Amino acid sequence: MNTALWIVQGLLAAMFLMSGFMKTFKSVDELAPKMPYVRDIPLALLRFIGISQLLIAFGLVLPWLTGIAPVLTGIAALGLALNMLIAALFHVKRAEWPGLPINLGIMAFALFVAYGRLFYAPSCGV
Repeated sequence: MNTALWIVQGLLAAMFLMSGFMKTFKSVDELAPKMPYVRDIPLALLRFIGISQLLIAFGLVLPWLTGIAPVLTGIAALGLALNMLIAALFHVKRAEWPGLPINLGIMAFALFVAYGRLFYAPSCGV
């Protein structure tokens, strides 16, 4: 179980490190071809989403890896699940159906990590 959790944590962290970096540092014009919704939200919100995704990416790995406040790994996973729920609702509102299964799938993996790190394997062990 620990190996499966680490694999999922690593994949989610890599995905959200890339996504967060793009939303934090790239311009709207650079992002718009692949993420058309960025033109419809305030730049400050886009940057907030990007920074929150960067923090989630680090939170999915570093606390458990270092043994410093490992409970934060489960909390970061819950934050990611909430982020994906909000993203799914946003895309439903805009009738952007192709992205919905992706949001829900990522949310399921995040909930798996949250459960695994908060309840199944609550003691830190790399």
